Amino acid sequence: MVSDYPLPERFELRQNYPNPFNPRTSFEFRVSSGSTKLSAGSEFVTLKVLDVLGREVATLVDEYRQPGTYLAQWDASGLPSGVYFYRIQAGGFSDTKKMVLSK
Repeated sequence: MVSDYPLPERFELRQNYPNPFNPRTSFEFRVSSGSTKLSAGSEFVTLKVLDVLGREVATLVDEYRQPGTYLAQWDASGLPSGVYFYRIQAGGFSDTKKMVLSK
């Protein structure tokens, strides 16, 4: 978890930083105590990186998370420069954002 801020009131996926990046970047996301409680107040969260063709290139998060603010990091060493997307799914929330790997 990133910090001890008050619990988020809504799900959120922030823009990765830095962007463009080479070869590492970070993703901040917030998990709310939404209406679909899955396991003792937590939500099942997936955060995946996709290439421009929609193929999964990395899974950064794939587990239950308690409400809070989190930071995930990704090292894209070994991948070519280009546009990538990252997608979060948690409860009924889904969001996708674009990022650029520039070598």
